[in-house]
Amino acid sequence: MKNFIALFLTLSVVFWNTSCKTSAGLGKSKSAEIEQQLLKALAWQEANPIQAKAPTDWTNGAYYTGVMKAHQNTNNRAFYEAMLNMGRRNKWQTWERFFHADDVVISNAYLHLNKLGNSEADLTATDKFIQAHLFEPQDWKIGKGNKEQVILWWWCDALFMAPPLLTKYGVMKNDLKYLDEMHKYYTECYDLLYDKDDHLFFRDNRFVMANPAAMKESNGKKVFWSRGNGWVIAGLALLLEEMPKDYKHRPFYEDLYKKMAKRILELQPQDGLWRTSLLAPENFNHGEVSGSGFHTFALAWGINHGYLDPKVYQPAVLKAWKAIAECQHENGKVGWVQNIGFDPKPADKDSWQNFGTGAFLMAGSEVMKMKL
Repeated sequence: MKNFIALFLTLSVVFWNTSCKTSAGLGKSKSAEIEQQLLKALAWQEANPIQAKAPTDWTNGAYYTGVMKAHQNTNNRAFYEAMLNMGRRNKWQTWERFFHADDVVISNAYLHLNKLGNSEADLTATDKFIQAHLFEPQDWKIGKGNKEQVILWWWCDALFMAPPLLTKYGVMKNDLKYLDEMHKYYTECYDLLYDKDDHLFFRDNRFVMANPAAMKESNGKKVFWSRGNGWVIAGLALLLEEMPKDYKHRPFYEDLYKKMAKRILELQPQDGLWRTSLLAPENFNHGEVSGSGFHTFALAWGINHGYLDPKVYQPAVLKAWKAIAECQHENGKVGWVQNIGFDPKPADKDSWQNFGTGAFLMAGSEVMKMKL
């Protein structure tokens, strides 16, 4: 309770005193408006916590990755305090499955605080997890999982959960073995789930066309889940931001990012929000915020870092952000978020999840940095 009161008092100040970084992007007035939207989302989410399994699970990890990006892009103390309070509550722990990429994404915030020089941000549990995850024997690494779980990162969401963190960790340790091992497992997932014709990822091998029992959309097309591909392209942006420019495998990730960005742009509906099914948008009459948020973040990031032509991509990003912002309730809650799942399903104005708030924070804070 004391931590929440402290955060509330901090927010009460920053709602009236936005960060000095606001003048660097869209213009001071528009950037300040977006920052207030992000702060409202943060305040509502902190007051309405949710977790599927534990406070250190992937849903909170994805949310606090959004908080991390919002802090990086605004330098607003409220986002810093939210991460610090979370780390203290969690005693800087990961979750329990060392073989599962989902259970380390919470450490994004820990690494961020540690890198900023916060001595409280204890990386002991993160160190232990990474060593076990990358270097210790595990059945999935040798194909002894079940029929879906045939490699370490057997689902496309994993490419958001672990690779950016591992890349940042390797750079912090000044040891490329972490990046090399990350690349090995990343390319395994790429080989299994990436469709080179559509330049999108299947969620897992239940949807891969090589599987005789592969699931298809009602229109007969392949199933490409919006949030699943959002996890991947947002993860690529986070990964490339940390990866050394001269790292030997960097061209692979840059090429993949550009191909996915082009395809995601092609599939954006007129109203700006991507549907949960990328190739069967007619299945749902409204867009969805978590996938759209990750796509918007990734495309805005590409513009801001010189990978994407602003003349081509910026109108789409601005249209997407306008639509996403309209899904935020007056009290700060971010609606139209598909529930936890693995394939396209509907959402509505009241459906929300903490990782949807994370996607909202990532998108808005990166859009703020664009120059018109």
